[in-house]
Amino acid sequence: MLKIVDYKGNLEAVATKLDSRKESVNKEVNEAVLKIIEDINERGNKALYEYCLKFDGYQINDEKDLIVSEIEKEEALKQIDADYLRILERTKEQITEFHKNQIDKSWSLFKDNGVIMGQMVRPIERVALYVPGGTASYPSTVLMNAVPAKLAGVKDLVIITPVKEDGKVNPIIIAAAKVSGVDTIYKFGGAQGVAAIAHGTETIKKADKIVGPGNIFVATAKKLSYGLVDIDMVAGPSEVLVIADENANPKYIAADLMSQAEHDKLASALLVTTSRDLVAKVNGELVRQMAYLSRRDIIEESLVNYGGAIIVDNLNEAFDVSNYLAPEHLEVLVDNPVNMLPKIKNAGSIFLGEYSPEPLGDYMSGTNHVLPTGGTAKFYSALGVYDFVKYSSYSYYPKKVLGEFKEDVIKFAKSEGLDAHANSVAVRFEEE
Repeated sequence: MLKIVDYKGNLEAVATKLDSRKESVNKEVNEAVLKIIEDINERGNKALYEYCLKFDGYQINDEKDLIVSEIEKEEALKQIDADYLRILERTKEQITEFHKNQIDKSWSLFKDNGVIMGQMVRPIERVALYVPGGTASYPSTVLMNAVPAKLAGVKDLVIITPVKEDGKVNPIIIAAAKVSGVDTIYKFGGAQGVAAIAHGTETIKKADKIVGPGNIFVATAKKLSYGLVDIDMVAGPSEVLVIADENANPKYIAADLMSQAEHDKLASALLVTTSRDLVAKVNGELVRQMAYLSRRDIIEESLVNYGGAIIVDNLNEAFDVSNYLAPEHLEVLVDNPVNMLPKIKNAGSIFLGEYSPEPLGDYMSGTNHVLPTGGTAKFYSALGVYDFVKYSSYSYYPKKVLGEFKEDVIKFAKSEGLDAHANSVAVRFEEE
């Protein structure tokens, strides 16, 4: 099942099979989405209504049809059993416990010469959370996005989600919104939904940031709207990399590889190990466990095309491979896994030991599951409180202190050919 690749110090060779996994947005998709964005910008609600009917079958007659009503929320919550609500609450507590440590504070520095400098931390004012509709509804994603946004102090947090002809939002999404403290849920999605919330319409207030997953049209709309609004990231197919020594349990490894492979035929699940014998045992477990899983066809195609086992001589080489690939999820199944943290440079989220499987992070470990993919963990981080704030620096200089800097600033400005910059300082010291 897992094809073996010998590392032999060749980092580029082990990454070759993943390169073809990166989806490039074809010209047709880009043009179609751009047309929708321009149409929404020009015609507002009228265009939005037309696209919702065309793509989702949802007939919108007036602005009341755009928002989930309080009655709809009450009816949806009646369908959620108490134990599921308890699970949502527990998940919120776990996410809160982790993310509250990311809250940053404003600071000020008062110098003896009268200079004051500092930085203000302020929440983004309005954020829209995109939630896929239908069978691909993920209440965990609502919590993962909404909880850090609330901790950051975002006051105006809304959900946009597409609905079908019946105009119903999945009750579990409404329940997750309730637990997360999100009051407004809009019944629109797709590229048209992103365009509407990015540009604003006659009745829809423009957002400052859009977060959350979606299909290729949603991702393209977010990408094309970046600059007008901020976005979280442009995510690609999911991935997991498992580093394992000869003592690791092949049953656990197989289960963890498949838990990621079931996401998508383009998902990647890699094992990096010092033991060929372990690979053979993992392959046996893959065959055994896959037989009783409902998404086995997707799992098998993912593993065949984008899975694999990379054989290394030692754990140092294993971490070299991992750091080069910069996986979205990294599992470390070796003796004393916590001691391996200093070796890790690039990874979205790290799972240490046999009893910290990646699915725990998807739901309830407390860490965020919105993560950089496709090697972007080399420069991107997991979603956090810091994604929902902005920083403004400030300074106050008395005239006397500016006078001490005057000549240096003037010379610096002139060296760049910016006479007006130099003049701005110089005029403050001209004799009146």
